[in-house]
Amino acid sequence: MKSATRRRLINLPMLALGSHLLTACGFRLRGNQDYAFTSLYSGFAGNSTMGDEFRRTLEASDKVKVIADNRQLDKAQVVLDVLTDQREKTVVGVSATGAVREFQLRLRFKFKLRTQGGKELIPETEILQQRDINFNESAVLSKEAEEGLLYRDMQSDIVQQLLRRLGAVRAL
Repeated sequence: MKSATRRRLINLPMLALGSHLLTACGFRLRGNQDYAFTSLYSGFAGNSTMGDEFRRTLEASDKVKVIADNRQLDKAQVVLDVLTDQREKTVVGVSATGAVREFQLRLRFKFKLRTQGGKELIPETEILQQRDINFNESAVLSKEAEEGLLYRDMQSDIVQQLLRRLGAVRAL
C-alpha cells in the first residue's frame, strides 16, 4: 500500500474523532440568531456608522424589522436605547524627546433594551473595545488609514456582540 493511501486511511478516523470531540464540548458554528421580537426601534443617531451596520446586519436576517424613525416608535415591540456611542484616542507611549509613539484607540458603547411598556430586558450594559496603534510621523497618512480600519474592526465586533446579546433575550 502506498504511503499516501495509508496516511489517508489513518487521517480519516482522526478527522472523525476530532469533529466528534468538538461537538461533544458544545462547539457549534454561529448561525442565524432567533430573536424573541419581530420589530425593534433603534436609538442610534442618524449619522452613526455603527447604527448603519447594526441595521444592515439585523435586517439581513429577515426576522426583525428595524425602525429608526421615532415617529413610528409605537410599532416596535422592543426599544434599543443607545446611551453612549463614542470613540476615544489616548496617548500611551512617547519617545525621550516627547514625540508620540503609541496611541490607544477605544470604542465605547453603552445600551439597554426594553419593551414598550418599560420592562427592562437587558439592563444598562457597556461594551468596550480597544486597540493599540504605533505612530510614526513619517507615515501619517498610512497611520490614519490604519486607525480607520481599526475603528471599523472594533465597530463590527461590537455589532456582533450586540446581536448575540439581543439573541439571548428569550421572552418579552
